[in-house]
Amino acid sequence: MEGCQLKLILRGSSYGGERTIRYESRSRGPSICLESTHIIMLEDSRINYIELPAEDLASTKVFYQKVFGWVFQDFGKDYCAFNDGRLDGGFYRSPLNSDSDKGAALVVLYADDLEATLARITSAGSEICKPIFSFPGGRRFHFLDPNGNELAVWSDR
Repeated sequence: MEGCQLKLILRGSSYGGERTIRYESRSRGPSICLESTHIIMLEDSRINYIELPAEDLASTKVFYQKVFGWVFQDFGKDYCAFNDGRLDGGFYRSPLNSDSDKGAALVVLYADDLEATLARITSAGSEICKPIFSFPGGRRFHFLDPNGNELAVWSDR
């Protein structure tokens, strides 16, 4: 899918510029190529970026690309940034991991189909540390990524 990309123009008081990211369809049907320019207005006091530790950046990128379709950009050998289609973040090389039982913040992703997302996560080799449970407003489960970082996925369906 050469040439398929999304061009993001970021504007705000703390950052201005452009970013181009590549979009690849994960469907089994015909390839989909999107070329678009998006303007993102950065808003004061909103979560803008999230960072997580990762001892093995290569397996981290493979996992999140395969399961969630995230796009990555390397910044040296000890850091990679990601975009999930809406939010930016990064992984820094570290033997530590993020665990909510030890006081770390819990990153929670949304899924239209909770069971299909759980299946993709387990087929990619990750462990489910809290099976699907109900809570007011929906259902969710928690998993450990290849580095032992705990994340959750929820759905209102």
